[in-house]
Amino acid sequence: MDKQYKNSENRQYLIFVITIIFVMVTMILGAFVFRFYKQSVGGKSDIREYDKYYCLITDNYKSDFWQSVYEGALEAAKEENIYVDLLGSNLPGDYSTEDLMKIAIAARPDAIMVAADESDLMTELINEAVADEIPVVTLYGDNTRSDRLSFVGVGGYSIGKMYGKEVINVIKERRREDFIEAESFEERSHVKVVVVANSDTKDTGQNIIIPAMQDAIMEENATDAEFSISIMTVDSSSSFSVEESIRDIFMEEEVPDVIVCLNELSTVCAYQAVVDFNKVGEVNILGYYDSKDILTAIDRGGIYATVSIDARQLGEYSVKALSDYFELGNTSEYYLADVTLINQDNVAQFLTGEDEDED
Repeated sequence: MDKQYKNSENRQYLIFVITIIFVMVTMILGAFVFRFYKQSVGGKSDIREYDKYYCLITDNYKSDFWQSVYEGALEAAKEENIYVDLLGSNLPGDYSTEDLMKIAIAARPDAIMVAADESDLMTELINEAVADEIPVVTLYGDNTRSDRLSFVGVGGYSIGKMYGKEVINVIKERRREDFIEAESFEERSHVKVVVVANSDTKDTGQNIIIPAMQDAIMEENATDAEFSISIMTVDSSSSFSVEESIRDIFMEEEVPDVIVCLNELSTVCAYQAVVDFNKVGEVNILGYYDSKDILTAIDRGGIYATVSIDARQLGEYSVKALSDYFELGNTSEYYLADVTLINQDNVAQFLTGEDEDED
């Protein structure tokens, strides 16, 4: 009996050792193959070698927004003979931002640009990269507790102010309607605002945008009776969960007058829901980003307004932050890209610009 137990114990130990060896070999081979790819990537397309190799990491590289960020980074980097790899686009399967960070650290690029968050794991990964002498720039999403070199993003306070002013415009429109139709002050319309926010409570960007929006509304002397703001959190990592959550809004007895979307995905989903539920003109969408579909929706009246982020500039500034660091030994801690409000008044010029780009 003891002998059988011992043999079983030995087999389990052997299996454990083999498993550990297999995992280690796989990781080493993966890092080696990825390193080889990194060193040869330039020669395949331009028949030349690059001076530096940067990794750009995001959780949704397929979106129009991140494709624009990548284009801006790639264009700025080429001027300095640097290659930027949109990590994940050349790898089989889907990887989380944290998984891509681990892959990048193993490959030891010259620098990493990552759409970060304030999670403990992201802090550890950034610090690990920096400890390995790989400078890290946080892009669009920050991690303030880490040893990151710079943060390249947008001014959340300015975006919140823009949203707030558009909510005020909706309130003023209701005031005009009330002046014509209402018989008493008590009958004035109440504007219900719902903000579709990321369920990640450590998203510092949206944590600035929402209070700034509320401040902007209050500064215009809007009374509590005229508006209310609620926040609906969704898992933005899944397009299905965002779509379902937004559709649930339209299944409620009282549909909001304004839906504020804080990213491209929720904007597109909200617009589709407004069309599907025949609420165009009744529900005002304040969107995010300026893809062709979003601009067309504004032109047709399906979206009230959107905040345009200069995504290419985000990419350019990320490369600039690293170039300054390598050339001068230091760089600015913050870089902010331009933001612009697009609505019915100016959407035509942006649509014209889109058409010219396509030509």
